[in-house]
Amino acid sequence: MPEASSPRRTPQNVPYQDLPHLVNADGQYLFCRYWKPSGTPKALIFVSHGAGEHCGRYDELAHMLKGLDMLVFAHDHVGHGQSEGERMVVSDFQVFVRDVLQHVDTIQKDYPDVPIFLLGHSMGGAISILVAAERPTYFSGMVLISPLVLANPESASTLKDKLHITKTSLEKAAEVSVTWIPYAFHLWVLAAKLLNFVLPNMTLGRIDSSVLSRNKSEVDLYNSDPLVCRAGLKVCFGIQLLNAVSRVERAMPRLTLPFLLLQGSADRLCDSKGAYLLMESSRSQDKTLKMYEGAYHVLHRELPEVTNSVLHEVNSWVSHRIAAAGAGCPP
Repeated sequence: MPEASSPRRTPQNVPYQDLPHLVNADGQYLFCRYWKPSGTPKALIFVSHGAGEHCGRYDELAHMLKGLDMLVFAHDHVGHGQSEGERMVVSDFQVFVRDVLQHVDTIQKDYPDVPIFLLGHSMGGAISILVAAERPTYFSGMVLISPLVLANPESASTLKDKLHITKTSLEKAAEVSVTWIPYAFHLWVLAAKLLNFVLPNMTLGRIDSSVLSRNKSEVDLYNSDPLVCRAGLKVCFGIQLLNAVSRVERAMPRLTLPFLLLQGSADRLCDSKGAYLLMESSRSQDKTLKMYEGAYHVLHRELPEVTNSVLHEVNSWVSHRIAAAGAGCPP
């Protein structure tokens, strides 16, 4: 047993005292990253990463935003990257939301009059939506890249295989779920909850990295990244993602902040129909959707023409909203 005075270490055995970090409300240490401009920042932006990855994968996006005189900050969520916690396990999805709000409040204290934005990808998109819904007038804008609003029906196939479902009403509902009938979704949630009650630590299939991007170099980088968790998705984590989808559905009508939504039409992880649902359900007056035909899930690490467009869209949209927030007027 290590002595009580032994320094806390990352899962990679690096002392947290040597790294930027915060301690969340549960006493868990979270690894943090900061990209700071040379002068006083014009705005702040928190970057929320997706499931299984880490905030270091947003370095290119962060440097671009830093070039707009933004202070960019992020942390590895509980159970991810260099943060503490069992890999890809969280007791409640609200822990992710709570930790982001804690980090935001910590940084905001040093810059009380500076506008603050959110940027989230995939699961991080769901986190960003829930964070924004908790504080409807707090954030000046939000960028969402392939957010988890609806899980793609294809991603439910692993659960179906584990349950050995045949031609039951559940499977029939799943077959028509490409049109996302709510009945089908609620049946999948019920099945997942039953499995979670019996075998919460059962491992489902791994994410097929080939569906992340059409750019083979980016897929290779993902596969070789030692901080990416490539273990199979546990049932207990899957149920938290399903709970998040349900919470996002309830939160969307409360959204009033400006947002930019970027989505690939061939995304096999987060259903592109969710992008249209978010556009229809939110009460935001300033909302923009750009759909990339044929693109996969990780748009900021896609084919060069897609990634370059994503960086341009984010740069232009954020620049405009920073100027509007600084002038105290709508964009």
